[in-house]
Amino acid sequence: MNWFIEVVKKYAVFTGRARRKEYWFYVLFYLIFALIIGIVDAMIFGVDPGLSTGPLGTIYVLALLIPSLAVGVRRLHDTSRSGWWMLLLLLPVIGPIILLVFFVLDSTPGTNAYGPNPKEAPEPA
Repeated sequence: MNWFIEVVKKYAVFTGRARRKEYWFYVLFYLIFALIIGIVDAMIFGVDPGLSTGPLGTIYVLALLIPSLAVGVRRLHDTSRSGWWMLLLLLPVIGPIILLVFFVLDSTPGTNAYGPNPKEAPEPA
C-alpha cells in the first residue's frame, strides 16, 4: 500500500526512476481499487461493470491518469529508455505487449541518464 501512496504523492513527477516493485505494487493496488469501485458503481448506479464504467470509475481513472503515466515513464527511465516509449500505448495489441516487456525488465545497474538506481536507495516506510 505504501508504494501506491508514494506514486500518488509523486502525482506528476516524470523525472527520475521507479523500480519494478514500485510500479507493480502500484498496478496491483490500482486494479484492486478499480474492482471495488466497479462493484460500488454497479450497486449504486446499476452499471454493468463488464460493459462500461460508472461515474465513480470514471472519476477514479481520470484522477489517477497522470500518476499512472508518470510511474510508467519513471519505470522506463529505470530501464534506460525515454518516457516517449509510452506512446506505444497508441498501437493496438503490439504496443502494450512491448511496454509490458519493458516494465518487467530489471533496472539498469548504477546511475544512468535519468538518475541513480532506486534499488540502492532506502525503501519507503
